[in-house]
Amino acid sequence: MFIGDWMGRGALYWPEALAAVDVAKGEAGRFTYRAMNARAEALGGWLRDVAGVRPGERVGLVAHNGVEYLDVLFACAKIGALFVPFNWRLHAQELTELVRDTTPGVLIFGGEFSATVAQVKEGIGESLRLVHLDSEALPGSTPYAETLAYQPSVRVVNEQVEAEDIFCLLFTGGTTGRSKGARISYRMAAWNALNTLVHEARPGDITLTHTPMFHTGGLFVYTLPLLTVGGTVVIMRKWDPDELLALVEREHVTLFFAVPTQYQQLLDSPRFRSTRFSTVRFMTSGGAPLPVPLIQAWQAVHAVPFKQGFGMTEFGPGIFSMGPEFAVSKAGSIGRPNYFIEAKLVEDGGREVPTGEVGELVLKGPSMCSGYFNDEASTREAIDAQGWFHTGDLARKDAEGFFTIAGRKKDMFISGGENVYPLELETVLYEHPAVHQCAVTGVPDAQWGEVGRAFVVLKPGTAATPEELLAHLRERVARFKVPKRVELLERLPISPAGKILKRELRAAVLASEAPR
Repeated sequence: MFIGDWMGRGALYWPEALAAVDVAKGEAGRFTYRAMNARAEALGGWLRDVAGVRPGERVGLVAHNGVEYLDVLFACAKIGALFVPFNWRLHAQELTELVRDTTPGVLIFGGEFSATVAQVKEGIGESLRLVHLDSEALPGSTPYAETLAYQPSVRVVNEQVEAEDIFCLLFTGGTTGRSKGARISYRMAAWNALNTLVHEARPGDITLTHTPMFHTGGLFVYTLPLLTVGGTVVIMRKWDPDELLALVEREHVTLFFAVPTQYQQLLDSPRFRSTRFSTVRFMTSGGAPLPVPLIQAWQAVHAVPFKQGFGMTEFGPGIFSMGPEFAVSKAGSIGRPNYFIEAKLVEDGGREVPTGEVGELVLKGPSMCSGYFNDEASTREAIDAQGWFHTGDLARKDAEGFFTIAGRKKDMFISGGENVYPLELETVLYEHPAVHQCAVTGVPDAQWGEVGRAFVVLKPGTAATPEELLAHLRERVARFKVPKRVELLERLPISPAGKILKRELRAAVLASEAPR
């Protein structure tokens, strides 16, 4: 069967079309669908025949972005194995725990992470076979080039594959706690690709993949959908705003995804004004609402449409989409649910809330994950008896069916008996001309239970005092919502996916104000 054999199909339909560009490899990093299929065939054969990887077993990868992510993903699919990309920012002990939990038989690693992987190997033992991507070898590890040179004598294909089979474990972002491994099925990937094609992508589109490919944003937002329909994926090793702007022109990019902090960095780049966006149909923003002033600053120079989206590791990630015609009039909204997605907002008891009121966003549809790997408790907590996935996000819906995120249930705090949603306050703070980045979180308070604490990074060349920012808030929101204090910082803690890590801000407050 061909389900899941992406490069097998690509080599059949578009053999000479450009599938992937690994920017860091220069001219040697341009691969057709035929070439990508040959790489997957060789690696899949080596994993099966030499390393002894069987259907259902795992293959891990620790590396910066590169074509190797696609090699391993497609090779695993050809032999019925599961691809497990690990966050390369993890401490050796954290990575060891994840490897112990997921038990990959083979771990492929980039040279920058050889010291970390050596500690993992020591903790796991001889059962873990290592493959090194470059010259930074470890004792007993196999060169990656050797796996790509392998010539299987038996066809590399998974004849028994079914739509509900799992082909990838993708870890949640972990901005509120320890990551969980979402079980990604062929069914989920196929329906997400269809949703993406209905609302956003076209066959032959060219995208830039710069977010870490161990996250859904890098691997599944546009990368896999476009490689399902003959498109091209340009892979950046690491995020660099100047390089991205250069690549938009050089590779004739037609669409790409980024988070608001990255759009701000692109706007601030010296290359921004001179970059030509003539081939770009639109840009998608996700991870957080895109501030209207940022949209306006962009479009004062380049009239490129923005689309706001919303996705997550466990669902989609193509869940909501909003056409560029609504970017300003519905600013802050994530749009309407995609074609094959059902969404509603519920209170804790499960009752659907009225239009305009805040409730938890729950989802149903075929692009949902199959629960969490070896974690039945978390699976039952996330997916209810009726099959609704509970996102943990709070949202409201307007009369036209547009949804707007109000914040995370875990972010919401109660001050004097009133619910306060940090996202509302952050949106207002971004309206201040001096605010570059901000985050609001609840902190303990003896009188009110919890109060807000705002953390703000100012734009270069601007000035604003904490009291000025508090006054800005008091003029726009109810008094009980206004944070008790504003702290000005040089930078905010950011995750690899570009999200602000509020738990680190809150932890710093608790540590600094703990009794001594």
